[in-house]
Amino acid sequence: MTSPAKAAPGRGGVGDSPVRPDGTLKVTGEFAYASDLWTDGMLWGATLRSPHPRARVRALDTAPALARPGVHAVLTHEDVPGRPVFGLDHPDQPVLASDEVRYQGEPVALVAADHPETARRALADIAVEWEVLEPVTDARAVAADPDAHRVQERGGIVRRQPIRVGDVPAAKQAAEVVVSGEFEVGIQDQAFLGPESGLAVPADDGGVDLYVSTQWIHKDVAQIAPCLGLPEDKIRMTMAGVGGAFGGREDLSMQIHAAMLALRTGRPVKMSYNRQESFFGHVHRHPAWMRYEYGASGDGRLLYADVEIVLDGGAYTSSTENVTGNAASLGVGPYEIPNIAIDAVGVYTNNPPCGAMRGFGAVQACFAYESMMDRLAAACGLTPVEVRRRNAVSQGSRMATGQVIDSPAPLAAMLERVDAMPPPPAADASDLRNLPGGVAQTTHGEGVVRGVGYGVGIKNICFSEGFDDYSTARVRLEVIGGEPAALVHTAAAEVGQGLVTLKAQIARTELGVDRVTIAPADNAVGDAGSSSASRQSYMTGGAVKAACEAVRAELLARAARRTGRDDLSVSGGVVVSRAAGAVASVAEILGDDAIEETREYHHRRTTALDPVTGQGDSHTQLALCVHRAVVDVDVELGLVKVVELAAVQDVGKIMNRLSLEGQIHGGTAQGLGLAVMEEIVVSGGVVRNPSFTDYLIPTILDMPPMRLDILEYPDPNAPYGLRGAGEPPTLSSTPAIVAAIRDATGKALTRVPVRPEHIVG
Repeated sequence: MTSPAKAAPGRGGVGDSPVRPDGTLKVTGEFAYASDLWTDGMLWGATLRSPHPRARVRALDTAPALARPGVHAVLTHEDVPGRPVFGLDHPDQPVLASDEVRYQGEPVALVAADHPETARRALADIAVEWEVLEPVTDARAVAADPDAHRVQERGGIVRRQPIRVGDVPAAKQAAEVVVSGEFEVGIQDQAFLGPESGLAVPADDGGVDLYVSTQWIHKDVAQIAPCLGLPEDKIRMTMAGVGGAFGGREDLSMQIHAAMLALRTGRPVKMSYNRQESFFGHVHRHPAWMRYEYGASGDGRLLYADVEIVLDGGAYTSSTENVTGNAASLGVGPYEIPNIAIDAVGVYTNNPPCGAMRGFGAVQACFAYESMMDRLAAACGLTPVEVRRRNAVSQGSRMATGQVIDSPAPLAAMLERVDAMPPPPAADASDLRNLPGGVAQTTHGEGVVRGVGYGVGIKNICFSEGFDDYSTARVRLEVIGGEPAALVHTAAAEVGQGLVTLKAQIARTELGVDRVTIAPADNAVGDAGSSSASRQSYMTGGAVKAACEAVRAELLARAARRTGRDDLSVSGGVVVSRAAGAVASVAEILGDDAIEETREYHHRRTTALDPVTGQGDSHTQLALCVHRAVVDVDVELGLVKVVELAAVQDVGKIMNRLSLEGQIHGGTAQGLGLAVMEEIVVSGGVVRNPSFTDYLIPTILDMPPMRLDILEYPDPNAPYGLRGAGEPPTLSSTPAIVAAIRDATGKALTRVPVRPEHIVG
């Protein structure tokens, strides 16, 4: 078991845990988030949203709003200067609704005013005549008969992705043990604490400067420009302080709206959502319905999997195509199964739009396949750990897509390690905080039963299915104040994962200098891709490493010309000869000159899944995490206390232990939320709980102590051998917790989040 990480004072390189430059500011409240943006003369923007999940707009009267004192502009779909639709993967989402709204909260009109309260009151002045229509809300019905349930002009289906391996019908005849089940996952929200916010400033050249909290600067610009009718070079985007993301900022929110208002009024416009609006202003995790059937030999070795997965994408495409691909390709997890039939489908409905969230389709499937592994264990008389160990993949195994795992995959050893961890002590019933219900004092220990459960997850890292995934970094080395200093410039979004710290660590390691500055992320440098798919350490880390290597090579070439030696390296700001020791300082070699290099880093090629068989080398890298959960359940009241979570994760290379442990803790916490509390409740397409009063997320009182065992099995294809680490813990923590509740209660528990009525009903 690893010891707790300690932040080293001062600066450090790869493998160290230097203090985060934004850490103290965030803790003390001094960090400037996007919602803190301010400039002289700015106006406030606000959005009128549909109260209906599906309706036609029969008439729209903005004159009363425009007549209100302090209002400077009221815009509708007729005022969109360019293309009327945008979209992350497919442009099908209206900038502002014209004839029809397809989900509750869809933007209809915009207001700019000199005070936020004036803007909100002006929204109430806009008169809309609605023709309310019956919403399409049953995703399974759409999947079964898409022509009868059309939400989009494209039809009812976003994507169908089958996976076919071997001969499932024949394997069904041979199976000695058969288990089956249906499972559901509710809508989880990213629940980032910093709502959507940004500032748009009109420029003298007719363009606009945007300061926004986002996950992908260049993708934002590529969507914004056509809608504004501007070339991309007229849109200058700079990253504003981000208060969490988890996928919810990968799609656009207020970017185009603020820019439209700024260009119309000729003044800076700030837009900042409140918490309720935030629930309507971004996509969520796809809810899912899943049917699984597994067949095995008598000793618990899997023979076949027959799987159906339906994902509700809501009204617009967003990331549903890729989420469906992920759910299909990872649909049976990290287990060797010779015969597989998976049918995954993503559909359109009038429910809230869904897209990227930590785990990206793999979370939903993981809950189902891990629940099935527990059912198989019970049917075969095996322990949950043993049935997983017998079927575990390893290096050289084939995934369901036929892709060979060509780097270490020590799943069997990981299972043994988590199983060997000592259990936590029994709860002290004298301290009510240790019991289900906690400080609410709902129980004094009666009816409390302990349970233990396990979960395994496998997650793809980086973008998949043939996407040309790359990141760009520019590195400059010069002398400032007599000291060598490096400047690292990328467009990569720091969303709380510690990327700013890591980029500096890489530069110190590769350039051998202590002083490193990270330039603000903007689109003045090449694309860095999205801060999603656990890819930035791999991709932007790889780009920074490559740019630093190019700078170092030029530095040492200059030093070789000066010294006549070719056995040189650099460390601690000094050029060192292997034979002669220190020969010159970096400052002496540079003099008044600077060395600047820009490099793109591309990962190895992947391929799209075959549309019929689902075969293909679709993923760049795969990462494993194993959880053990210990829970206490009051079986009379249906209350759950997660006592402890233990995790074993292979990260390839520990780049920054403090940040890494934070990512594992954070990912696990979101998995806990999905397991026992987090769900957007939707009825007839209407969201019933758009607030943190009614949408519950884990607090410090809900998150238990964690045991971490972090392994380093390097991936030879990745920079430093690292593996993306932020998402895998979210997969495996949810089924582990639910398995532990099952162990305590004996209930089947086929839906998350688990609620008290599921336990006592």
